[in-house]
Amino acid sequence: MNDALKSLGSLLELETLEETLFRGQSQDLGFPQLYGGQVLGQALAAAARTVPDERRPHSQHGYFLRPGDPHRPVVYQVDTIRDGGSFTTRRVTAIQKGRPIFFCSASFQSAEESINHQRAMPQVPTPEALIESGDAKHARFPGHPIEFLHLKGQPR
Repeated sequence: MNDALKSLGSLLELETLEETLFRGQSQDLGFPQLYGGQVLGQALAAAARTVPDERRPHSQHGYFLRPGDPHRPVVYQVDTIRDGGSFTTRRVTAIQKGRPIFFCSASFQSAEESINHQRAMPQVPTPEALIESGDAKHARFPGHPIEFLHLKGQPR
């Protein structure tokens, strides 16, 4: 495993302070404020620590409220909003200096079988093959600006 991946993994390993309270270390990247992706990732990791292992992240919506200090750890307070049959919802507040810097809602879902709405991709020539054969140069698309110019008597 390369050093960057190890560093990211260790950044997402949070210290448990209480059952729903965690502390994450900050990484100083040379910016005057904390990198938002770190806070978002740590918030999701904190929420995931309060959810059964078989539930996977389904969605996350967050708001950055204040710039974080890259020289201080961040405390993550997780509120257990709902534990349903298929979905689990958590709200996480990231705190520094006693004030929220970020909060988010995260939804987790159990794996389920469902119908597939996506059709298979049809077999079509690649753009390169069309250019090589010359077909792309002569293709006509109704309503395309080239057709409009042609109708006005201008050369294609």
